Amino acid sequence: MLSLALLAGVALCAQSRSTWNQPQEPFRIYGNTYYVGTRGLGSVLIASPGGHVLIDGALPESAPLIAASVRKLGVRVEDIKLIVNSHAHFDHAGGVAELQKLSGARVAATAWTASVMRKGAVPRDDPQFGAISPIARVARLEIIRDGESLTSGAVTVTAHLTAGHTPGGTSWTWQSCENGRCLNLVYADSLTPVSADGFRFSDSKLYPHAVEDFERSFAFLERTPCDILITPHPEASRLFERLAERSADPEAMIDRGACKALAVSARERLRQRLAEERGQ
Repeated sequence: MLSLALLAGVALCAQSRSTWNQPQEPFRIYGNTYYVGTRGLGSVLIASPGGHVLIDGALPESAPLIAASVRKLGVRVEDIKLIVNSHAHFDHAGGVAELQKLSGARVAATAWTASVMRKGAVPRDDPQFGAISPIARVARLEIIRDGESLTSGAVTVTAHLTAGHTPGGTSWTWQSCENGRCLNLVYADSLTPVSADGFRFSDSKLYPHAVEDFERSFAFLERTPCDILITPHPEASRLFERLAERSADPEAMIDRGACKALAVSARERLRQRLAEERGQ
C-alpha cells in the first residue's frame, strides 16, 4: 500500500505537470528567436532557412503542444534539424524523443546528459534521484563539449556546461538580429539546489563536486554577454512579465543585467541550502 506521503507527492507532481503544461501562444522573442514552449516550461525555436534549432522539449505530453506552436509560426516541424537541451529532467527533456521522431532532427548533449537520454533512467548522481520520473530514451545522440558551437543553417549556438542542478546542465548562447541590430541571447539552465530527501550538496559522495560546479556556473552567468535572458522555467527570467510590458516598451525584453542578477539569486539560494545542511 502506498504511504500517505508518497500519495501526496504523486498528487503534487500531477498538479505541477498540469500547470506547467498549460498551452501558450507562440511569440517572437527577438529576431529569429521564438518562444514555442508551454505556459510553464520553456522551449525556444531559432529559425533559419537552412534548418531550425530547438532548445528543450519540456514534458512528454508537451511535445504535441510544442509541435503545434512551431506550425502556428508557419514553420515545418520537419525543418528542425538540431535539438539541444538544458538538463535531462522529465520536465525539460521529457518531450525530446518524440520531437526527434516528429522532426528527424539530430540531438546533441553533454556527455552526462547524453548518457541519461540514452538510458532514460535517472542516475544516482543526479541530486533528484529517487524523486523524479525517467524520460523516454533518445535514439540518436551526439556528444558535445563545453564551449563547443553547433550550426544549423545560418544559426550557430554555443554550449556552456553550467552544472550543479544536474552534473550535465547546459546553457546556450547565440545571436539574433532584428532591423540591423544583433543581440546576445542566453538560455540559462536551472541553477537551483533542489534535491531528493537525504541528498546533501555539501558532501555528497555521488556528486562530490556539486558546489564547485555551481560556482563555475555562476561565474559563467556573470561574465557572458547577455542582452536577453531566457530560462527553462519562464518565471525565473520574468519572460511573460516582460512580454506584457513590451506593448508599452518595445525594449522590454532586453535586460543586460538579467544574467548577473540570476547568478546573484542562485548563489544566495545555494548559500541558504548549505547553511541548512550545516545545521542538520
